[in-house]
Amino acid sequence: MRTSKLNRRACVVLLLLASSAGALLGCAGSAATAEPASTTGAEAVPDIRGEEVSYTAGEVTLKGYLAYDAAKVGPRPGVLVVHEWWGHNDYARQRARMLAEAGYTALAVDMYGDGKTADHPDMAGKLAGEVFGHIDEGVKRFEAAKAFLSSQPSTDPARIAAIGYCFGGGIVLHMARIGMDLDLVASFHGMLGGPAKAQPGGVKPTVLVFHGEADQFVKPDAVEAFKTEMQSAGAKLELTTYPNALHGFTNPGATELGKKFGIPVAYDAAADQDSWQKLLAGLATAFAQP
Repeated sequence: MRTSKLNRRACVVLLLLASSAGALLGCAGSAATAEPASTTGAEAVPDIRGEEVSYTAGEVTLKGYLAYDAAKVGPRPGVLVVHEWWGHNDYARQRARMLAEAGYTALAVDMYGDGKTADHPDMAGKLAGEVFGHIDEGVKRFEAAKAFLSSQPSTDPARIAAIGYCFGGGIVLHMARIGMDLDLVASFHGMLGGPAKAQPGGVKPTVLVFHGEADQFVKPDAVEAFKTEMQSAGAKLELTTYPNALHGFTNPGATELGKKFGIPVAYDAAADQDSWQKLLAGLATAFAQP
């Protein structure tokens, strides 16, 4: 997906959604914030840790956020969380912490490098366009994140999944398309097109897609084309659509932003909660498979 093909209006929407996520979700800070672990009887009280981390892809330093339950003993499956067009932000960190609370080790990744974020729609589009316009470099950055997560003592390297929102949804779907070794990928109101097409037998992970039928940035023909592509590739696809959900339905700040800027985005609590529960169920099933 070249920059010239990016939907500028979609970039603005995704930027607006991402830029408000931290304040509206009340998510984690930039460093480890968990309280000391304690125990009640034989069961440990969860001790959710969040840590800023750095890893590299070639000469580029990538700045992520690792979340895990320090009270949990032994390695557990890992989940990569890919950010929106805005860049690595508090919204991605909050989702990583939610995954840690669910019993996983999660890494909110940095796809732009050096922790870069955008404070203007033009910059957001430029940064996202650079990734998709140089997708081989994007793959290297994703692989570096996967390797870093897999190397953590709290991670079982044989069980890794990836989820993404909007821009991030497009990224994780690309990784599935090119045959990356993952147990599951999940896209939430993500862009369904991409710079590569899935080949027959080439999609290894289970693919979950959560899409709002009222999304005006991902049209019905794009959904049908994606379904046909996945079917032709023999992928295990589970597509969930929400009839009245607009773009950005998992973001609690979307409704206010939609009214303020006259854009068709809105939070849908029911769709958000249902998609998250379906993700957790999908992860449990994928990771349980031999």
